[in-house]
Amino acid sequence: LIFIMHLQEFVTVLVRDPRIQKEDSWHSYIDYEIFIHTNSICFTRKTSCVRRRYREFVWLRQRLQSNAVLIQLPELPSRTPFFNMNNPNHVDHRRQGLQEFLEKILQDALLLSDSRLHLFLQTQLSPEDMEACVSGQTKYSVADAILSFASLNRRFPIEDEEEKKGKNDADSDSESSSSGLGPSDDSISCGCKASPASEES
Repeated sequence: LIFIMHLQEFVTVLVRDPRIQKEDSWHSYIDYEIFIHTNSICFTRKTSCVRRRYREFVWLRQRLQSNAVLIQLPELPSRTPFFNMNNPNHVDHRRQGLQEFLEKILQDALLLSDSRLHLFLQTQLSPEDMEACVSGQTKYSVADAILSFASLNRRFPIEDEEEKKGKNDADSDSESSSSGLGPSDDSISCGCKASPASEES
């Protein structure tokens, strides 16, 4: 008898390491690291690490909702006037809410087919650049953007050894990682088609 084991697909997402970033002398914001580890065929990269701020999550939710009108998207942690970035409890509550939001999003096969989600999770492109890429206004495809960012920014736990011998060149807060992407006649190649066998929970 031959036993064929089907590997269960998984996507692990962690929202962690909140950091205060200074925009200018008057304004600061917090961004969070989004770590993805997966064996899903939906993803161009199986491991990735990017930093995103709250308002980029708001943008992502709006774009996903406009493309999937019949799906009730999970809520983000509410924007509160009392939020204090120097209060660890406030920051961690928001971090947990952002992680729960992504965990729910990544369980939906239809949302997983949206290229904006993949660019959000696996590149440091700004919302404007993500829109341009998805609508075909850039010389690089979605997959190009993800693979190029991965080569610029190899800061994954698995590659810690390489990082020690390598150089710290790519700054993960940079939003201009679109440079150096070669032209491609590739269409959007990151989306994963909704599978009829996917279970709804």
